[in-house]
Amino acid sequence: QVQLVESGGGLVQPGGSLRLSCAASGAMTSIYTMGWYRQVPGKVRELVAHITSGGNTNYADSVKGRFTISGDNAKNTMYLQMNNLKPEDTAVYYCHYFSSREFIGYWGQGTQVTVSS
Repeated sequence: QVQLVESGGGLVQPGGSLRLSCAASGAMTSIYTMGWYRQVPGKVRELVAHITSGGNTNYADSVKGRFTISGDNAKNTMYLQMNNLKPEDTAVYYCHYFSSREFIGYWGQGTQVTVSS
């Protein structure tokens, strides 16, 4: 069992920045992928960015050059630095953990990000 808690969401003006955090706890495995997803009402949850236990990263085209995913292994915490935010970035952002060894994934409860003037 892995628990994920997101934080850092809020209201920000277009062009502003926000940093999301995801604190993980519980039974961790050595090989995993962690990612940030976002979802708006009535639409499917979409991948924003992910990072592997080896440090490899991947980004959705819509956020490349603006968002940066990173992790602090010592703190079991993942971050999403969001710069130059746009109204279309407005969504609930979810943290996800997937263990390749266990072949099981976990979701956080989400944190709201609203980009509006």
